[in-house]
Amino acid sequence: MTYKRLPIFALLLLTIAACGTSATPDLVEATRTPDPCLSQNLNQTINPVNDLQREFNDASELAANLPREQLQPSITDMQRIRREAEDQPIPPCLESLKSYQLAHMNSVIDTLIAFVGGADANTLNQGMAAARSEYDQYTFEMARLLGVTLVPATETTTPVP
Repeated sequence: MTYKRLPIFALLLLTIAACGTSATPDLVEATRTPDPCLSQNLNQTINPVNDLQREFNDASELAANLPREQLQPSITDMQRIRREAEDQPIPPCLESLKSYQLAHMNSVIDTLIAFVGGADANTLNQGMAAARSEYDQYTFEMARLLGVTLVPATETTTPVP
C-alpha cells in the first residue's frame, strides 16, 4: 500500500517543482533594474546631478552680489553642495559630466576664497575664466549625453551713435 502512494507523491513533487521554476523568470524580470545609461533613461539619470548644479549656480549667483565681508556663509554653502556632488553615486556614463561639474565648483569656490583673501585682479580673472570654461564643458557634455545640438549664440552689435 505504501508503494502505491509513491507514484502519486513523486507526481506531486514534480508538479510543485515545475511550478516553482516557472515563477523564477518572472521574479527576475520584475526586479531587473533598467540601464541608467540607455538614451531613454539618461534624462532621468542626469536630473540629480543637474539639480545639484542648479543649486550651486543659485548659491554662486547670490555670492556674486554680496560684499566681501559677507561671503563666508555663501562659500560654506557652496562647499556643502560640492561635497554632495562629490558623494553622489553616478553610473559610468556620467563620469565626465561629474568631473566637469566638480572642476567648475572648485574653481568658483577657490576664486571666491581668493577674493576674500584679497587676491589681485589677474588671479581673480583667471579663476573666473577657468570656472566659465569648466561650466561650458559641463553644458556641452550634458548636451552630448542628451543628444541635443547646441547652437552658439550670435552676438549682435548695435552701432553706437
